[in-house]
Amino acid sequence: MKLITFTNKGIYCPQGKFYIDPWRPVDYAVITHGHADHARWGMKKYLCHHFTKPILHQRISPDIECQTLQYGEVLDINGVKLSMHPAGHIIGSAQIRLEYKGYVSVISGDYKVQDDGLSTPFELVKCNEFVTESTFGLPIYNWLEVPDLNKRLQNWVLRNQENQKTSVFIGYSLGKAQRIMKAVEGMGKIQVHYSIGKLNKAFEEVGIVLPDYEVPDFRESIKHVAGDIVIVPPALLDSNVIKKIPDAATAICSGWMQVRGARRWRSMDAGFPMSDHADWKGLLQAIKATEAEIVHVTHGQTEVFSKYLNELGIKSDVVETLYGDDDEEVTEKEVAKDNN
Repeated sequence: MKLITFTNKGIYCPQGKFYIDPWRPVDYAVITHGHADHARWGMKKYLCHHFTKPILHQRISPDIECQTLQYGEVLDINGVKLSMHPAGHIIGSAQIRLEYKGYVSVISGDYKVQDDGLSTPFELVKCNEFVTESTFGLPIYNWLEVPDLNKRLQNWVLRNQENQKTSVFIGYSLGKAQRIMKAVEGMGKIQVHYSIGKLNKAFEEVGIVLPDYEVPDFRESIKHVAGDIVIVPPALLDSNVIKKIPDAATAICSGWMQVRGARRWRSMDAGFPMSDHADWKGLLQAIKATEAEIVHVTHGQTEVFSKYLNELGIKSDVVETLYGDDDEEVTEKEVAKDNN
């Protein structure tokens, strides 16, 4: 049975007549989470988790037609039973479970099995067919436990405070920035870029309590943030914004920091391997536990990871998609405005 097909518009369920995370405009789009590579403009109707709706309103438009589900709630769409289950990636992220005539397909979107203390933890869903990412699908990627990673961030802030430095973290506006905020809560005044502040409102709208923060106008003088904790998105890495921050010590929070000496980050004072994606062990743990008969690898280290799954005796193939470009969390217009 083919419950999902891979088309030039995205992942399609022919029985239900809807798409999952389509990258071209369609009539009915089921969205796994709010990152821009999975939730795009131009769909006639959106279906997402309750927590994702305010994110779509912030990032796409408040006028979109958007239906929501809670985790575990079942919706019958043309005979296909659709439900959403926690993916552990970011707030509201969901694995999409489809069942038709006893056959179950799960489209995981992006996910991590590690509990970050902010997102709803990953839930294992057994299925016949599983669609996985492989962003960090190499054995070198093995994340620290969250408390250990948070302790590293805290110790870095303490050292900066002792040296009269301003701690500047670079992290994606949706997911990473909020994790940084929670990690350093209570260590000093938190200042966030307005792109992060806007998305913080989406968290607050659904009742998620974040640490206190301020949103300074980076177009004006920001001497007053000296000694504080400042969080900005990666798009501002080489901009005048960071250069304006007094006595800045800079750190990038990214899974890519697992590999030391990456050329693009050499100007940083520190790097922390914080990721909202599953590491090597997490990917294998999740996939094996699904007991899926076929695994489709959609983005990341696709060829290597799919080959390894086949060597393990797990039937796998590689599917080309337009996912995986969620690094850009600020529009070019916003960056240009800040650089003036």
